[in-house]
Amino acid sequence: MAKAPKRRSSRGASRHNTATESHGGLRWYGAGVATGLFLAFLLYLVSLPPENGAEPQLANRPKASNPEPEYEFFEVLPNQEITVDVDPADLPKPRSAGTGKQFLLQAGSFRQAADADRRRGELLLLGLNPSVEDTQGDTGRWFRVVLGPFESRSAMAKARSLTAQQDIDTLLIQRNRG
Repeated sequence: MAKAPKRRSSRGASRHNTATESHGGLRWYGAGVATGLFLAFLLYLVSLPPENGAEPQLANRPKASNPEPEYEFFEVLPNQEITVDVDPADLPKPRSAGTGKQFLLQAGSFRQAADADRRRGELLLLGLNPSVEDTQGDTGRWFRVVLGPFESRSAMAKARSLTAQQDIDTLLIQRNRG
């Protein structure tokens, strides 16, 4: 009986090839690490200060722990004088309660009283003090939701800002007192 030649199993061959490849990969890895370490060492040597004393002015300078900033305007400003060419009588007078005008914000005008009351409720929730005016005009009966009168422009601006944040458009109304 003739013996069949021994065949290598594909399993053993692949082990041998992977082992050879892994040793080659390990060599490249080691060479990369060695190169990186060498370059890091060179960078370290370059960053060292020279020993021949090339920078003596820095070494001899006294170090300030907390340098104080120097401001000149403390001396300059008190010595300056500003002249104004406007006569105080020419300045516009601020609007006050005595001008006979009052400023209101209209936050809506509705045909139905229920719609005006709904808008009034929204404004009350914002902390404002609205009122509903019933008016009769050429186009019929209208219910206007009004804020004010305001004591100052800043109070009016604050109310207008609050209504704008809630997407409520307002209309500035100026009326004579009385």
